[in-house]
Amino acid sequence: MAVHAHAASSPFDTAAPQHAAWDEALLRRYDKSGPRYTSYPTALSFHEQFGTEEFTAALERSNQSDRALSLYVHVPFCRKICFYCACNKIATKNTQLAEPYLSRLDREMVLTARHLDTSRSVEQLHWGGGTPTFLTLDQMSDLIDRLDARFGLSSSPDRDYAIEIDPREADVFTLRHLQTLGFNRISLGVQDLNPTVQKAINRVQPRVLTETLMDEAHRLGFRSLNLDLIYGLPHQTQASFADTLQQVIELNPARLSVFNYAHMPQRFAPQRRINDADLPSAEEKLEILHTTIDMLTQAGYVHIGMDHFARPDDSLAIAQREGTLQRNFQGYSSHAQCDLVGLGVSAISRVNDVYAQNPTDLARYEQALDAGQLATVKGLRLSQDDLIRRDVIERLMCDMQIDFAAVSQRWGIDAPRYFADALARLKGAQRDGLVVQEGDMLRATPIGRLLIRHLAMAFDAHLPSDATQRYSRIL
Repeated sequence: MAVHAHAASSPFDTAAPQHAAWDEALLRRYDKSGPRYTSYPTALSFHEQFGTEEFTAALERSNQSDRALSLYVHVPFCRKICFYCACNKIATKNTQLAEPYLSRLDREMVLTARHLDTSRSVEQLHWGGGTPTFLTLDQMSDLIDRLDARFGLSSSPDRDYAIEIDPREADVFTLRHLQTLGFNRISLGVQDLNPTVQKAINRVQPRVLTETLMDEAHRLGFRSLNLDLIYGLPHQTQASFADTLQQVIELNPARLSVFNYAHMPQRFAPQRRINDADLPSAEEKLEILHTTIDMLTQAGYVHIGMDHFARPDDSLAIAQREGTLQRNFQGYSSHAQCDLVGLGVSAISRVNDVYAQNPTDLARYEQALDAGQLATVKGLRLSQDDLIRRDVIERLMCDMQIDFAAVSQRWGIDAPRYFADALARLKGAQRDGLVVQEGDMLRATPIGRLLIRHLAMAFDAHLPSDATQRYSRIL
């Protein structure tokens, strides 16, 4: 039974209940650290007793399901390091370094495809990084050819084939080439259009670069164009970010991701180049978030949840209205129920009832494949309880509500009784107006949507006691 979500509303809708108005003190009280729930259980629960054998068994089991496939390819190379970055990447200007990596990717594809029924359609493809457009046009063609040879790519108009692009590394010829390769969705990294901010994060990117690519993408008919922005970067203020947003609204992307910058210099070396004193205060960050939601919703964007916004006619907004939105390692996705196979260094697969992760260390990844085996270094097989909780957390993160009657029916349980502890943990949030329970429906209020990660944590049976040290802050 599908759980139908209402179209997302802004915390500033005049029709919203009184307790849903912007309440800075309340938001600051709940602005703790917590998972982003791109998976449940989160990657912190993956363990090294799970290896190649367990992953290949899961691939084989998944063939019984007849589910479509989603392929994620990690391209770790960048020409230049952005100081805010927390991704798994290798900085180099030498595209020849990608050649041995592409050979290893092909070997990984061959080893994976042996265990998969490759007549299953590949509905979704995503190249992330690093900067996938680091690759030369010939290398991109080569990689697509290998993926097609091993898995059989789709030409269906419904396919969702996306690539992350650094506008400093691409031009109109790149876009035309990507279109001929079958990509129909692109995501452009912008972060901020303010020159002072750009200089402080080592990413000088004049607006004209982004604008030229967007104009060409629209002209070529790319179905959906996403822009990435980050708030909380050095020298950002509420006024400077409002100026960036105004320019972005003029550029009119179909989707926007506005990420919260998590400053963790102890974990990510490039961030040590950012001066702590230049970062906006917690109060300023909240003002930036407030302005972002206000301006984007007034410009007609639907606040999907957390950091994602989409135009009402975009597939993300449509999927949310129809209750078919899903979360995966790339964030919100309109292609539900695919088995996700991750290829490349650090990539994570979600297949059947398991998660499997490749090493984050390139040498270790290469070593495994050179020995003729898949590079899985850790993972997890989900218990029945994990599967039920994953479903509930995913529906909450995607629909901003949980229909316990539908959950009871799907899993053959008495859901309100099964989650009695979680509901007890949410009593404070209910008192504070973050959630409302009406019969079998638990709904996040407009302000609760901003704290959806906090609400989801109530259903998490794996949450570590030191969550504050292990995860980024919610807002």
